[in-house]
Amino acid sequence: MKPTRADVEQMVAALFTVTAGLERARRKKKDAARLSVLQVVAWGGRVRPSDVAAALDVHPSQITRQVKALEEAGHVHVEADPDDRRSCFVSLTPDGTAEVARLGEVGMSRFTTFVGDWDAADVREFTRLLAKFEASKAAVGEEEERAARRARPGWRERGEGA
Repeated sequence: MKPTRADVEQMVAALFTVTAGLERARRKKKDAARLSVLQVVAWGGRVRPSDVAAALDVHPSQITRQVKALEEAGHVHVEADPDDRRSCFVSLTPDGTAEVARLGEVGMSRFTTFVGDWDAADVREFTRLLAKFEASKAAVGEEEERAARRARPGWRERGEGA
C-alpha cells in the first residue's frame, strides 16, 4: 500500500525536526562544529578552506575562524598554496587525527544514549530505512538531473542520430 499524503507529511515533519536539531548542534556546540571541520579535512586529506565551507554549507569566513583556532590548538597544519597566494591548504596533524577520534567517540556516546532504550532490531531497521530513503532520494535527484539535461537546447541522447 502506498503512503498517504498525511503519512508523507508526518515523515517530512519528523525529518525536518531531526535535521534542524542536528544542524543547530553543529552550529552551536563548539565540539560538533570542530568535528565537522576536522572530518572534512580528514576525508579530503589536504583541502582548501573554501572546499570545507562548501562541504559544510557555511560562509567561508566561518571556516577561516575555525581553521585558525584549530591551527592554534595544533589540530591542523596550514600551508600556503604555491599556485594561488590568496589560498591555502589545510591538513590534519597527528593531534588533529587524535582529536577526530576523541570527538567521534563523544558523538557515538551521545547517539548511543539517544537509542539506549531501543531494541537492537529497531536500530538496525531505522538504519535500513534511512539507507533506503537516501537511495530513493539519490535516484530521484539523478532522474531530475537527466530530465534537466534533456531539456537543454541541443541535447541528444546517445545512440540517436545527429
